[in-house]
Amino acid sequence: MNPAPVVGGVIPTREHSPGTVQLMLYNAVLWNGHRIHFDLPYTTDVEGYPGLVLAGPMLGDWLHQVVDEWLGDAGSITGVSYSNRGATYVGETLLVGGEISAFDAATGELELDVYIKNQAGDVVVPGTISARLTATADS
Repeated sequence: MNPAPVVGGVIPTREHSPGTVQLMLYNAVLWNGHRIHFDLPYTTDVEGYPGLVLAGPMLGDWLHQVVDEWLGDAGSITGVSYSNRGATYVGETLLVGGEISAFDAATGELELDVYIKNQAGDVVVPGTISARLTATADS
């Protein structure tokens, strides 16, 4: 992380274009057997989705990851909150990012409003991540 955070500052974004194998492996680790994540005919014909649905926890992991990578060795995440507001699908390119919404230089506490946007630019996963700096850009 460089330079020191300022309210309104944005963190670097990251794109994700998950495939079927990534989705299957992620859900296997979670022991998530819901068919909308691996059975395309069931997903489209029975549930009515246009494609395999990405797992909500995977999206939360991406929010965590984009902030963790931005922080690097300068701090650590202390809290994560997010809400899946719309389905996302294999084959989509999703944009993950955030903006600093609060920073206390005295304590090193900061809060970020984070998001995942779909290809149409709609925020499908809004969230908040709090963190604490353990080092500053000047130290």
